[in-house]
Parts: sequence; C-alpha cells; structure tokens
Amino acid sequence: MSFFVTLEGPEGGGKTSQAKYLADALTQADFDVLLTREPGGTEISDQIRNVLMAIENTSMDPSTEFLLFSASRAQLVRAIIRPHLDNGGVVVSDRYFHSSWAYQGYGHRLDLNALRQITDFATDGLSPDLILLLDLPVEIGLQRRLSGGSWNRLDAYEKQFHQRVREGYRTMAEANTEDWVMFDASEPSDAVREQILNIVLRRLSQD
Repeated sequence: MSFFVTLEGPEGGGKTSQAKYLADALTQADFDVLLTREPGGTEISDQIRNVLMAIENTSMDPSTEFLLFSASRAQLVRAIIRPHLDNGGVVVSDRYFHSSWAYQGYGHRLDLNALRQITDFATDGLSPDLILLLDLPVEIGLQRRLSGGSWNRLDAYEKQFHQRVREGYRTMAEANTEDWVMFDASEPSDAVREQILNIVLRRLSQD
C-alpha cells in the first residue's frame, strides 16, 4: 500500500525534525518508508538546492526561483518518489510543491494558475495523500531560524513576504480540509509529534 505524506509550513515550524521522527516511527511500525526533502533528495536536486539557498544569490528573479525548485522536484519525483510509491512504500517528504505555491505564488505573487500548470508537468501529476501544515507566527518562526544558526537566502526575505507565505498556506489548507491537517507548531515539539503520528496512522489504517 503506497502513501505519500508531506510536511509544509513557514520557516521555523520544525518540519525537518518532525519528518524524521515520523519516518522513524512508521519504520518501527513495519512500513517501508522513504524520507526525503525539498529542494534536494537526489544528487542533481542537491546541486540545484545549493544554488537556491546560497545567501549571495540575492539577484535571483522569483520566476527563476520557481523554475529551479520545479526542476529539482521533477528529478526527485522521477528518480526517488514515484519508484518507491510504485513499489507500495510510504514516502515522507519535508516540503513538496505546496511550498512553491506558498513562497513563489503567495509570497512573490507569481501567477498561481501558471505555477499549477508547471507543477503538474514537473511532478507528472503526483499529489500527496496527506499534507501536514506546521503553522506558527512569522516572528516566532524566524527567531527560531536565527537562534538555530541556520539562515539562507529565502529566510532573508522581508517579514511581509513571510507573512504572505503563512497566509497562503492557511488559505490552501482551509480550501481543502480533506487532504490538509493544520497543527500549532508553536506548541512543544513532543506534543506536535504525537498529534502528527496519530493522524498519519489513522489515515494509513483507512487506506
């Protein structure tokens, strides 16, 4: 039984650590789990990630940014994600195409219809079965990023950009409550961790 779950949300929500915990817990429950991330996940995709995240690339146009994310995603889907799902496995991804819609669509205000068309081509129409939104106020999230010593080119955008990103995520989640589940990522990580695992196990038992 294949199942594809993604973790989404604004900066500082704990997506990476929560994705790892979820993948480990599902593996212990005898699921065949692949943990991956965006951008990255393959050798080619990681090279694109380095370009996207480099703090010195401040002149990058938003359309270039989106197309690079899409190129990284296309390689990841075809080389890693789709084969694992075709073999009946579970994929846990730290971000997927909804990040591009939130950041380049809502954040940079690029045309969402155009982004959806390009995304459909890049992913070969592959959508997640479940999207977990780790939501928290922008100020808290960015402060976590700063205190954690991890800061990249996208983090450095102005606060208003990150606010639009957060609002974009919430808009997408509220428009599709069947596939999206929102969590308060400002709560203690252990509490969020258990909520996520319970939701995912419940969905897996239904499918």
